Amino acid sequence: MSALLLATMSRSIEVDLGIRLPAMEPSASSKTMLSDTRDNTVKTASDWGINLVAGAMAGGLAKSVIAPLDRTKITFQVTKKEFSAQEALLFLRKSYHAEGLLSLWRGNSATMARIIPYAAIQFTAHEQWKHVLEADRPDASTGMRFVSGSLAGVTAQSLTYPLDLARARMAVTPRHMYGSLTQVFAHLGRDRHPRAFFKGFTATILGVIPYAGVSFCTYETLKQSHRDYTQKPFPNALERLLFGAMAGLLGQTASYPLDIVRRRMQTSGLNGFEYNSISGTILHVYREEGIFRGLFKGVTMNWIKGPIAVGISFATFDMLQNALRQLPSLGV
Repeated sequence: MSALLLATMSRSIEVDLGIRLPAMEPSASSKTMLSDTRDNTVKTASDWGINLVAGAMAGGLAKSVIAPLDRTKITFQVTKKEFSAQEALLFLRKSYHAEGLLSLWRGNSATMARIIPYAAIQFTAHEQWKHVLEADRPDASTGMRFVSGSLAGVTAQSLTYPLDLARARMAVTPRHMYGSLTQVFAHLGRDRHPRAFFKGFTATILGVIPYAGVSFCTYETLKQSHRDYTQKPFPNALERLLFGAMAGLLGQTASYPLDIVRRRMQTSGLNGFEYNSISGTILHVYREEGIFRGLFKGVTMNWIKGPIAVGISFATFDMLQNALRQLPSLGV
């Protein structure tokens, strides 16, 4: 940095005074500093690239695996239908017989359009927030791990929210109403205020804070406890899946009522009722359906799909990140 500053100052003096100063050879220490700066820049860019790729692939894989369960959950969340395992299986069977096997993945293209950038941003943001808050240290506090996870979730959700809203609307409507993401956005843009693209945003952010915070905090804490107990640098693939599953179970449960609220607001008007505020939505659901059958409707489905999705996502990210770092051209 000092060599660059001296060079810039010399050039400025030459221009101002119309003279030519003798060339100054950078010292060995200056050369070393410049080399280190370039190496750090390359390392940072490589880290970002690795995290983005690993995050995108992890998110896409996890959501594709649980897509039928996700669609079933959303369908029950946004209606007054009473949820049970039997009713969930009946919905899957009816969808299969009425529209075929691929109908179980209806809305998954919108999910992929959202989850690939969402997961890429979330995992990359988490790595950055961990570094900034020093939550990547072995002695990091649980609080800092929670905050870094929450901030990662808020960052990703804020940048991809309209895609989440579109995906929710596609999941609960017949194909002739919304056949593609373009049709969803065209309808929202034509018939509604621009704020419609962010309906349910506040509820989503309030929900993602405990969800992402608890999930990442639990996963990172379990990995650190595993290192301390076994003296091994990394857990194996099965252990990563189990740690991720536990993280997903706790994260989903902590934020579930707000997940109900955001889905009702995102699909407002599609089922004959307009949800215009968080408090109004909570009161309406509570009065009409109660606490467990309303605000916690479908939570048992989440206890199945949540651990599967988060376990696959976290484990895949970790393993891909480590594998990509071993590549000669990407190693950092």
